[in-house]
Amino acid sequence: MAYQERQSASEDKDPVSVWERLERPEPAPRTTLTPRRIAEVAVAIADAEGLDAVTMRRLATELGVAPMAAYRYVTGKDELLELMVDFVYAELDLLDGKDGWRATMRSVALRIREVLLQHSWVTRAACGAPTPNQLAVPEAALVALDGLGLDVDTAMAVFSTVTAYVHGAVDSEVRLSQMLHVRGWSTRKEARAGLATQMTWLMNTGRYPMYARYIHEADRKDDVQWQFEIGLDSVLDGIAVRLAI
Repeated sequence: MAYQERQSASEDKDPVSVWERLERPEPAPRTTLTPRRIAEVAVAIADAEGLDAVTMRRLATELGVAPMAAYRYVTGKDELLELMVDFVYAELDLLDGKDGWRATMRSVALRIREVLLQHSWVTRAACGAPTPNQLAVPEAALVALDGLGLDVDTAMAVFSTVTAYVHGAVDSEVRLSQMLHVRGWSTRKEARAGLATQMTWLMNTGRYPMYARYIHEADRKDDVQWQFEIGLDSVLDGIAVRLAI
């Protein structure tokens, strides 16, 4: 097979997904190269250098194998990204739903945030069909919501609403971190100092009295965990009231 970085599984004549292929019995004893090892090394590259640094050739170098060796498991970078996303989602350690829908949804949200902040490239990479470990997340949520009198559409809407909040909040955190990095600031306090002249002028216009009050009175400007959790609890409170669950 010719080397093609962006070849997708859908372009191959074989319509079988990477997941079905990987569950087929091996015709010969496995080598030290495994799908898990491939994903582990690729994730380490992405965490350290960003998603663009992950190429099949770079991966082969880090694994110490021939450039074509990984093609035994994946057809190209698209399927490699699936392995990477699945590897990361295996870290979630989901609840079994026995503690109730709210505790389960709260745990799901907190764990997704933690994983996405640790691996900020995941949302960019997760653009295809869900992987097995990704599917385990809505499965756990739907199990926790089962038996509450909700139809399946409403249950899925609950899950989607919570995860939409998570992704929106995490996206804001990641963008802020990127801005700090670009400008050479290591903390939010440094960012406020760097933007002080501009913000002082804006506040002195008198057009933003409530924001000025926030600047002067807020005690939790840098407590991103608290900010995330109060927003999450507000979403869960709204769901509980709206659906009477």
